[in-house]
Amino acid sequence: MIPNYLAAMPQFLTYVLMGGLLLWLFASLYTFLTPQDEMALIREGNMAACLLLIGALLGFLLPLAKAIAQHSTLMATIQWALLSALVQLGVYAALRLFWQGLHAAVLAERSAVGLFAGFISVSAGILNAAAMP
Repeated sequence: MIPNYLAAMPQFLTYVLMGGLLLWLFASLYTFLTPQDEMALIREGNMAACLLLIGALLGFLLPLAKAIAQHSTLMATIQWALLSALVQLGVYAALRLFWQGLHAAVLAERSAVGLFAGFISVSAGILNAAAMP
């Protein structure tokens, strides 16, 4: 039984490292494209920014996890991760479009706004993962 685990270790490490890299790339892109500096706001204790970012990260991670579990190639996983990133960026763009005061509410530390926006992101991630063939 142990040799089977050892034989799968390179694939496991590849997917874990690739998943971590994809998460870092998405988080970097997301925080670059948003008007607020989420990490600085989180360091200051801004719960709205934290909830918004957590929602986006979870919304990205749910489809990524399904892609890793379901697809057999690394390239397919990367392609699904790219699509998931586009969905999350689209969700944020839609939130900004339909909720004109989103940025100001996050800066004003209105946690309910961050929680609701984060929920929308997670919901999109769940739907995204469920829609994957």
